[in-house]
Amino acid sequence: MKIPNSEILTFSQFEKLLGLAEAKSWQKSYNSEKHQLILEGEDSWEAKVFLPWDQKWDGARLKQYDDFRAALVAIRAGQAVTGLFHQGELIDHKVFRAYMVRQKQGKSQIKYLKTKGKSRAGSRIRLGETNRFFEEINERLNSYQAEFAIDRWGISCAKTLWPYFFNSDVAPPFEAKDGNLYQIPIHFQQASFEELQEAGKILSAFHLLKNPNSSISWELNSVDEEMNSDENW
Repeated sequence: MKIPNSEILTFSQFEKLLGLAEAKSWQKSYNSEKHQLILEGEDSWEAKVFLPWDQKWDGARLKQYDDFRAALVAIRAGQAVTGLFHQGELIDHKVFRAYMVRQKQGKSQIKYLKTKGKSRAGSRIRLGETNRFFEEINERLNSYQAEFAIDRWGISCAKTLWPYFFNSDVAPPFEAKDGNLYQIPIHFQQASFEELQEAGKILSAFHLLKNPNSSISWELNSVDEEMNSDENW
């Protein structure tokens, strides 16, 4: 798992990048929806940096959260996983499964309903499983909210499933446009515990996207530094 077309930076490399931006008079802007710092030259952007989730950008510099908590949810048709992280440690997780996929066709019941309806008994069972699936996910997320102050929520979910998630009889503890809800910028294949753990590591690091058309010579590498992805939130 990784953010497409990106490379990991250490904190030292990130500081060097900011120094390069200062020397070249690049403009800095912050994309709050992606928690991303954008460095722009005269004609186009030169670099975009996905920032660690346990740090916030105050307009000029990064500031560490004092007691950081993040909750993630990844949803695929028939399987989902939720996780609660405290200071980089995964302290709670749960995997959810549901009978949502039609055998042989391999099509989820949600997609099937758009073309065939829901008259058959098997379809009604799958639809009931689907509804309960989202209710159980949201019950778990609400339990996190009830016990802790969550600094950031992260979601990985196809937009076709958003109406079922947000309109569930058990609502999630956030709305689709909440300021502390972020789309996780990596793809989950299975929404599994292993992928959840890997996502936690990825979201704790700096990730650099370079403009492929840039003529800038990048000299940020530092030989003996440990990668920031090994540090905890």
